Amino acid sequence: MNAVKMEKVVAEVIGKLEKIKQTELASELSWCWVSYQNDGNPVGVTEKAGKALEAFKVAREQNSKAVAKKLVEDLEKALA
Repeated sequence: MNAVKMEKVVAEVIGKLEKIKQTELASELSWCWVSYQNDGNPVGVTEKAGKALEAFKVAREQNSKAVAKKLVEDLEKALA
């Protein structure tokens, strides 16, 4: 996980998760991000961001305009 890239994209990812009705995943990712900032352990952030990426891909299959392609690409880069 690239922490700098994740920091730039995490707020937008959380907001988009809420818009596509993935509020539980959004709150879990938010909690994991704050936890990561405190303890430096990226396991939770990586896991929840991966699930967010899956949710975005499913949403894009149903409606290509539901989630911006750039957001998906930025999240993939942050996870790489």
